[in-house]
Amino acid sequence: MFALVQDGSITKYISGNRGITIGDVQYPQNIFTLWSAAEKEAIGIYEVEYDNTNKKDEAWYTNTNQSFAFAGGKVTGSYGSATPKAHADTLWTAQDEIDGKGTEGEVATRGLKYNLIQTIKQQAAGELQNTDWYVVRKADAGTAVPSAITTHRAAVRTKAAEMETAITNAADTPALETLYTRDADGVRPLGELPRLDS
Repeated sequence: MFALVQDGSITKYISGNRGITIGDVQYPQNIFTLWSAAEKEAIGIYEVEYDNTNKKDEAWYTNTNQSFAFAGGKVTGSYGSATPKAHADTLWTAQDEIDGKGTEGEVATRGLKYNLIQTIKQQAAGELQNTDWYVVRKADAGTAVPSAITTHRAAVRTKAAEMETAITNAADTPALETLYTRDADGVRPLGELPRLDS
């Protein structure tokens, strides 16, 4: 992306996919690819440089919209400070109830903890579902469930409970993010549910 700078201020943002008129002069699209940076800057066109220092993972944070500034002979697009998403549920307040939005004390918006725990429950249920037929067969026909299957099912439940506890005990959004951040070996502190094929 490019910006047109006139009298020290950004006046227009340009994608560079078509020509541009500056004053009385019409410039073709190919100036964006054929002209040097110095040639473009001589007529007020600057390539936008992006500063993503403040941009954070959108799974955990709400980023601001990018803002653009011209200073020191360059145009920079940057983010403001990101806001952590709510890690706990948000409840309706007394004022919300007065305003007719909801009942005080009830959940208005689910937080990250709730949603992450629901995901763990779904994943555990999916893994257990793979071996449910052993349990159904035992109930129907009395055929014993192999010990490896029983051990696996117990391990899934145990690990799911450990993961849910770790999520519940996370003090804030950065702590939740840390549970899911993988190290150089691809391992995350939260761990993984056991799989029958692993």
